[in-house]
Amino acid sequence: MFRITALSIAIAAGFAVQAAKADPVGVQNSMVFAEHHGRDMLMTVYYPAAENSGQSISFAENPVFFGTPMFENAAMADGTHPVVLMSHGLGGRAAAMSWLAAGLVQEGAIVIGVDHPNSTFRDFDMLAGMDHWTRVQDLQVALDTVAAGAFGDSVDMSRLYATGFSFGGWTALSMGGLRSSADGYALYCDKTAGGSTHCNDLQRAGVDLRALDAEKWSASYQDARISAVAAIDPAFTYGVTQEMADELIGEALLIILGEVEDRLQATDVTSGGSGFEQKRPDLESIVVAPAFHFSALPLCKPEGEKILEMEKDDAVCSDPEGADRKKIHADVIAAIASHFDL
Repeated sequence: MFRITALSIAIAAGFAVQAAKADPVGVQNSMVFAEHHGRDMLMTVYYPAAENSGQSISFAENPVFFGTPMFENAAMADGTHPVVLMSHGLGGRAAAMSWLAAGLVQEGAIVIGVDHPNSTFRDFDMLAGMDHWTRVQDLQVALDTVAAGAFGDSVDMSRLYATGFSFGGWTALSMGGLRSSADGYALYCDKTAGGSTHCNDLQRAGVDLRALDAEKWSASYQDARISAVAAIDPAFTYGVTQEMADELIGEALLIILGEVEDRLQATDVTSGGSGFEQKRPDLESIVVAPAFHFSALPLCKPEGEKILEMEKDDAVCSDPEGADRKKIHADVIAAIASHFDL
């Protein structure tokens, strides 16, 4: 595989210099109808904003996480812009990836995200959420809505990319042509015998992977309009065969969070995990460390960890020793911006 460091990417991209000349970040939320779900879903569009427009806000701020400075309902900056489709992780929200969206907007892109029905915080159904192909459809609906709307003249459809984190990383790879197997993933769960948090969650929810629609699970959901993809700690690669791996477009970036001891087993694509990285040695991949899987979530407030402990929630604010989440985010943004040539 073509391994490089996040630092070299940041230097090559000139990230710090480019960010200084960036447009303000605009943001708009709206509800769009997703026919394949039979209901509305939340769509968030992040974009280069015109100066002196919109209301200054700290977007997606809550008691646990810091928000991201943006301008709500601002006018679009002049010109046409490349488009990045962005997918959140299982049980997450588009807003949780606002740090990534803002960074890519500051490199000149329009970023489109959705709250994926059935696999979103407070809209969660583990069984329905395993229909992973609906996430591709979600992003396609959102893209078509934006292209047909007020921002349509600003969209450069010749420069269309996809990125995502965890389950969203799989969504991005799926849009790039990668397929997986429910039986293959079930076999991984069998072999781990309780060692995988995701497999444990599936078991608790009563989800039998072998009872899912195998044909739909392993079908291709490639979108030919997508010219490059970037996946941060992608899920579901344990079900990928060599034949399936070969179908992924070559313009794919794998971002691996953490060194061996800090990686989440279910999303580890290295030889110590699914081995997917070895199936496609031609792909560009980087390791961002020290970090762990949830370092891809927003910056935590000082009291955030205590709140999560009180609510008996996942310890998503507990980065490994020596980790700097702000730097981790900057390295990931720089790597993706360079890969997409923003």
